[in-house]
Amino acid sequence: MDTNIIISVVICIIFLLIFGKIFLLPMKKIFKLAINTGLGALAIFIINTIGTSFGFHIGLNIINAVIVGILGVPGAVLLILLKIFCNIG
Repeated sequence: MDTNIIISVVICIIFLLIFGKIFLLPMKKIFKLAINTGLGALAIFIINTIGTSFGFHIGLNIINAVIVGILGVPGAVLLILLKIFCNIG
């Protein structure tokens, strides 16, 4: 093989590794946010399932799911308190 081809292949591999590292971190964060949003939607669904016997309902939309997904249990408590005290959601 010609040395120019070998050098070009090595440079391309290094280039791909560098850009792979740069784009991998944001993709991990986006994937984690998507998983947490799905879990937040599941938490709201469970709250609504239990709350139907009490006449309690929180709207299941992307904003509420993201709030619960990012904040976790405190986010669910926040939505419950907002619904009780401000009648929001």
